[in-house]
Amino acid sequence: MKQSFRPLFALPVIVAALGYFVDVYDLLLFNIVRVPSLKDLGLSDADISVTGGQILNVQQAGLLLGGILWGILGDKRGRLSVLFGSIITYSLANIACGFVQDPVTYAGLRFVAGLGLAGELGAGITLVSEILPKHLRGYGSSLVASVGLLGAVVAYFTVSLFDWRNTYFIGGGLGLALLVLRVSVFESGMFRRAEQTTASRGDFMAMFRPRERLLRYLRCMGLALPTYLVIGILATFGNEFGQALGLPDAVTPGRCVLFTYLGMVAGDLLSGPFSQALRSRKKAIGGMMIFTGLFVIVYLSGMVSSTNLFFATLTAMGFGIGYVAMFLTITAESFGTNLRATATTSVANNVRATTLLTIPAFQLLKPALGVLGSAALVSVLCFGIGFWALLTIGETYGKDLDYVE
Repeated sequence: MKQSFRPLFALPVIVAALGYFVDVYDLLLFNIVRVPSLKDLGLSDADISVTGGQILNVQQAGLLLGGILWGILGDKRGRLSVLFGSIITYSLANIACGFVQDPVTYAGLRFVAGLGLAGELGAGITLVSEILPKHLRGYGSSLVASVGLLGAVVAYFTVSLFDWRNTYFIGGGLGLALLVLRVSVFESGMFRRAEQTTASRGDFMAMFRPRERLLRYLRCMGLALPTYLVIGILATFGNEFGQALGLPDAVTPGRCVLFTYLGMVAGDLLSGPFSQALRSRKKAIGGMMIFTGLFVIVYLSGMVSSTNLFFATLTAMGFGIGYVAMFLTITAESFGTNLRATATTSVANNVRATTLLTIPAFQLLKPALGVLGSAALVSVLCFGIGFWALLTIGETYGKDLDYVE
């Protein structure tokens, strides 16, 4: 019987993909406009470095808290409640960012934006995983991720064309426009059936008991550690790596992030079909993790001697970590309907927030080991945890998701 791909183009899948697009745009926007926006607010170069880091940490704190709150809401009130509530929250916060006049207000608004952004990806992947037939779930995740990651590319070019305040207005406007489309999206049937059971829904503390469920939860996070190692350190601090490698041309962090995300778009587009062809989520992620590790070695070994090769290596690492949607699909497939949104949404944001640990570790080790050496040590730790998670987590390909824990 011929396989139909028509369900991939259902409105919920398209809206989830566009939602992730706006999510990535808004999430990276502060990183890109950090310097010009704070300079426009009258801060010195020294203050920009310190205050910019503080505001970024406040945004990450919003993501951490929001990941838990939206996840619980998604299991208690439904996936659509999160998709509506999160986009309203971060859209209005981003529009307000375009009017800020002082760093304190800026930090508060970035916290609210982070809180809102935390709900988007996890709820979208949960909904897509539940409405698509099992033979299309991998393709659906790839579609959502590849379209979504283009938001980073659009953010980069938008900043080059418009004043920083206008870029926030554009991001907020995109979110509110998407809200109109969401009115026609239907709720997951699996969630409706879970509502009729006596199972406890949205209990975040259930992630910590029993021990088997806690390990399942930690393994889902561990799978993704290499992704935010590449994004949060190897790309974000690309200017420092370029200097350490003695490249003839100066490189900017924004350009490093751009090339990394271009690679991620291609990787995420192919990771779903790859897992479908292998009939295994684990084999697909394992292959991409090994691919990433090889290019991390190239990046940190000193072999890169030209700027073009440097950006090509970043693109290759970006391609390798293009399993963002795949590890979240594994998370969605690893938990029952009553805990699925809680697990998927919190895991998505816990992994984003691992930079709160990896970046300080990288900075702490730099004086003793140098830029390349400190990044290498952090990389060994992240990949070690990643491979442990991969080898010990259960296979979820083709799993029936219509059950409660």
